[in-house]
Amino acid sequence: MTGQELFAYGTQGDWTATPDGNRRRVLLHTDELMLVEFAFEKGGVGVLHSHPHVQASYVAAGRFEVTVGDHTAVLSAGDSFIAPSNVTHGVKALEAGRLVDSFTPHRADFLGKS
Repeated sequence: MTGQELFAYGTQGDWTATPDGNRRRVLLHTDELMLVEFAFEKGGVGVLHSHPHVQASYVAAGRFEVTVGDHTAVLSAGDSFIAPSNVTHGVKALEAGRLVDSFTPHRADFLGKS
């Protein structure tokens, strides 16, 4: 593999403010897959939205109220969820925390591309 990052380190990557007041940093990506870390303060909201990408999310720290479609659950560190393509989903941080999201295909908008 040439020109492809194979490893990411916790000290790398720039944090970007999200439109809903949280932070994200792209960890790694290919055309087919992307890994992104999101940081939330207590009470932070990832507004309800949908996109054509399939998203799998892992709760790395904290507790979140997660809505996917018509289903809502409270998830804690070590838990995970999937948001299928074009299904409305969002989160509310019940305490400060972090999510690690994977997207397929990659989110060009997170890379400053259309």
